[in-house]
Amino acid sequence: MQSPSWTLYLVETSAGNVYCGICTSLQRRFKEHASNGKLCAKALRGKGPLTLKYASLVGDRSSALKTEYWLKQQNKGFKLALIEGLKDLPHSNERYSNEELNRIQNIAYKTENESQQSSD
Repeated sequence: MQSPSWTLYLVETSAGNVYCGICTSLQRRFKEHASNGKLCAKALRGKGPLTLKYASLVGDRSSALKTEYWLKQQNKGFKLALIEGLKDLPHSNERYSNEELNRIQNIAYKTENESQQSSD
């Protein structure tokens, strides 16, 4: 059985802070963050709207955890350079395109808006 592929991602808050996380389903995880619900990371609650700025496939869970730890040790300038494509992660990884990131973000907020309207 093949283990799931892990993704490392960066989310920017409305205040300009950059949050780093890992997941196996970027669309699901960003939707959880955007919902501001119980599955949203505590560091992101009430900090929206959130912007999905960067995502890259990082392999298995062990590699994802190590890469996430390494990236969290870097300063904000490095993370912004990574977002702009001026820096790279330590290992060659498949980066998501800006179009794909925008598509995932739009789906998350569209779903969130629809669920808020139905509860009104």
